[in-house]
Amino acid sequence: MPDFDPVAWAVPAFVALVLLEMLWARSRAPATYEPHDTAISLAFGLGSTVAGAVAAGAIAAMLVWLHQFRLFEIGWQWWAWILCFVLDDLAYYSFHRLAHRVRWFWASHVNHHSSQHYNLSTALRQSWTGFFAISFIFRWPLVLIGLDPAMVLFCGGLNLIYQFWIHTEAVRRMPRWFEAVMNTPSHHRVHHATNPRYLDRNYAGTFIVWDRMFGTFEPECDEERIRYGIVKQLGSFNLFWAIFHEWVGIARDLWHAPWRHKASYLLREPGWSHDGSRETSDMIRARWRERHSLRQDGTGYDRERQKRGPQPPSPSPAEAPAKPR
Repeated sequence: MPDFDPVAWAVPAFVALVLLEMLWARSRAPATYEPHDTAISLAFGLGSTVAGAVAAGAIAAMLVWLHQFRLFEIGWQWWAWILCFVLDDLAYYSFHRLAHRVRWFWASHVNHHSSQHYNLSTALRQSWTGFFAISFIFRWPLVLIGLDPAMVLFCGGLNLIYQFWIHTEAVRRMPRWFEAVMNTPSHHRVHHATNPRYLDRNYAGTFIVWDRMFGTFEPECDEERIRYGIVKQLGSFNLFWAIFHEWVGIARDLWHAPWRHKASYLLREPGWSHDGSRETSDMIRARWRERHSLRQDGTGYDRERQKRGPQPPSPSPAEAPAKPR
């Protein structure tokens, strides 16, 4: 199988674009970059490159082995490249959606969301543990259909290259037709947001049409400032904690959880707990929607008062306690 990785050839362009964005941010948006955060992102990128190189041979060998059981003989026709890229992007959407809905996959993918800044260096926060999390299985159906393993890996690299440029606040909106079909900085800012309205939305890699088709699309709202990161922020610039914190959390939960709930801490959504002591993204969004609907409804204030019940009267100015000096 030919050994050619398009991502490796794109690295110089990645570096150049990061430097250009730093120059832009220095004069237009100084808070975009934070030195410690950027250093962690660069370390993520270096480590994930090494981890990917170590695992690449095993992943390629598995794809080649599976290809012998292919359903069709597709070959290297020109249209096969288009088919491969589109199906690979659909496979990425499927993986990405499950990576937010299944804690086992989230433990690897959370690395990419760990920064509270959104810039091109954030795109370099790729997982070190993707092979351990068996994230590569989502490309197996493509070779079983009959697409050549080398073609699948090449198209996967192109998909990853495309996703680099959308990690920026320097671009607000693309033309409307482009926003309708392609993943863009605006769409992907939503995906990296921790605002309740944006949680677990816009999973697209290249084509945003998958989110529109499967009901996971959310447009960016200009009236609401985006907050980046994860629901429970790391609060640390420790590289190894950023990489392994969710795996550590899983291990703790498996150790303490009752036997009947142990598998759920691996396979249920992040934030799930058997005793209801935590919140999933669905729970956070539902709570936000309830509050939002109350604010939108003219009777919302009265509903809130009814829920709280009768309240004691406010003290008059004469009765109010004096403020300490």
